[in-house]
Amino acid sequence: MASVRGIYERANVRLLKPTIINMPKLFHQFHRQLKERGWSWKNLTHSFPFADLQPLAIIWIVVTGTLLGVRHLGGLQPLELNAYDLMVQLRPDQDPDPRLLIVEVTEQDINNFEKWPISDRTLAKAIAEIARLEPIAIGIDIIRTTPYEPGNAELATQLKNPKVFPITFIGNSEYDRAPPPPNIQKERIGFNDLVLDPDGRVRRNLMFAGDGKTTLTSFSMRLAFAYLDSQKIDSQLTKKQEIQANKTVFAKLQSDSGGYQNINAQGYQVLLNYRSAENIAKSVTLTQVLEQKVDPKLVKGKIVLIGVTARTVKDLFSSPYSATASGNRLMPGVLIHATATSQILSAALDGKGLFWYWDEWQEILWIAVWSAVGGCLAWRLEKSLNLMGSAIAACGSLFGFTFFLFMQQGWIPVITPALALLITAGVAVTYKYEQSRQQEGIVMKLLGQQTSPAIANALWKERVHLLESGLLPGQKVTATIVLTDLQGFSTICEKLPPEVVMSWLNEYLSAMAQEVQGHQGVINKFTGDGMLAVFGVPIPRTTPEEIAEDARCAVSCALAISSRLPQMNQNWLDRGLPSAKMRVGIFTGPVMVGSLGGSTRLEYGVIGDSVNIASRLESCEKDRQEDTCRILIAEETFLHLADKFEVESWGALPLKGREQKVNVYRVLGEARSGK
Repeated sequence: MASVRGIYERANVRLLKPTIINMPKLFHQFHRQLKERGWSWKNLTHSFPFADLQPLAIIWIVVTGTLLGVRHLGGLQPLELNAYDLMVQLRPDQDPDPRLLIVEVTEQDINNFEKWPISDRTLAKAIAEIARLEPIAIGIDIIRTTPYEPGNAELATQLKNPKVFPITFIGNSEYDRAPPPPNIQKERIGFNDLVLDPDGRVRRNLMFAGDGKTTLTSFSMRLAFAYLDSQKIDSQLTKKQEIQANKTVFAKLQSDSGGYQNINAQGYQVLLNYRSAENIAKSVTLTQVLEQKVDPKLVKGKIVLIGVTARTVKDLFSSPYSATASGNRLMPGVLIHATATSQILSAALDGKGLFWYWDEWQEILWIAVWSAVGGCLAWRLEKSLNLMGSAIAACGSLFGFTFFLFMQQGWIPVITPALALLITAGVAVTYKYEQSRQQEGIVMKLLGQQTSPAIANALWKERVHLLESGLLPGQKVTATIVLTDLQGFSTICEKLPPEVVMSWLNEYLSAMAQEVQGHQGVINKFTGDGMLAVFGVPIPRTTPEEIAEDARCAVSCALAISSRLPQMNQNWLDRGLPSAKMRVGIFTGPVMVGSLGGSTRLEYGVIGDSVNIASRLESCEKDRQEDTCRILIAEETFLHLADKFEVESWGALPLKGREQKVNVYRVLGEARSGK
């Protein structure tokens, strides 16, 4: 069996496809214009599917590379260490180590002795009493650089006991050092220096330290290997110059192990595995020892550590348990040394207690995978709530898996992959939004020329549901149909040249189109001097309130056209052009709407008896026209007006091609206020 004392000292990240809602060629033209821009209906309707991954790949590479760079420089190390602390606090505490006993010098002990430091005689009596109970080792975590009389000679005698291990403090310079008591073999002296992380917390155990000439062993190593020697546990040095006790190799902590990136890993360090915040081992007070009130079973065959836990002495350090809601809870140094000693024993005797880590390439792959997950979620999911829910679930899965490995003594990055997921998703969403905004701008420009801005915007929002394979699927909706016609148009055409008729007609149709679009309607087609407009498509209107609103908008639109016609007539007469009279038929009822035709000619069709009734209302009793614009509606539309308009009942009239009579009303104007 080789003792460790000699071993190491010899080593040195509904677009509504623009259908021809008002002109039969609009759908085909818009389709062609999108293709010229390199877009397809699939792009617009499924919103950036996996088929086009080049932008996503670029985002993934940039975000992952940037995060890895920041991580390499140590920018994410504080967050990873905080995550480590959280996992330490969340996992269940281990039972006290039965191989250890802690003798605490408490605040009450100091008050009893009425002095600090305690005298050498008091410490000597405590050592003698503990030694009488046959421990394996006694660790004195109290600096004794100078005598504290009375009893220095008595203490020197007790320190000669080979089971007693006093401490020294190395410090950062000669001025910081505290030498051990004199005349003690170096094999029984251990340094009690603790390694602090950049945030001031103790998460590592420095097992060996040296200056190139001399190798020093830590206090916890001296105590632990004294116990292992008593158990006849073999220890040796591996080819990698790492200590192996029994079958356990104490792998050296590297500067980039786990969540670390830029730590000073000099010497021989391992990550501390805390058993609990306070209950690391059984404990008694110094007064209990001196009064012989300690159960011998707590001492015999155990490691006994004597140290100060009194808060006024300030031998206190921050640990992973320090950050609490109630404040910064500090841990006495003797408890940290007990933790380190217990960890070494657990690793060598129980086969547990040491952390393991992934290689750097595995951590990079881990971060890159989660970055890809975030990008794919953002690329595929459209709704914000779905994306947020999926991102939360993904982060939860990430933390859950990381915590599961942590429970198995594995420490891998958790903050960096989480940031990779969220940032990649955020950048991808921003990119998609900008792309969508640009596409929407072009679509709105094209659609806005033919429909009202509100309809165009609604079509864009519903694009995914409206289009399948570049076609608008047929659907049954309840809409209000408006059909107009000019009186005596044939006579006008006979009297004027075609080019004059065309110009005159365009002025007329342009005015009607403005009013239709201004009242949230869509123009399905122009029929020479007539027009077919629809209120309630292409987005289905399902509630009675929405259907009634469409009917009122249609009637308001007809009245608006009627109010513009006298002024237009006067303008035409002043220019030597004919005046116009028009008829309007309005009906509310079910229609089928959708794409009609083939790939070479496609238009938005509105089919159903409701269209026929509106046409018959427009042509009903043509001779009964008392003003420039006659507006007739059926009872199906009248029922939705809610007394907002003045009407004149024409009674039940027969309409051409229909067996049953239809109740017809003439719209006179908007209802007078107060009526």
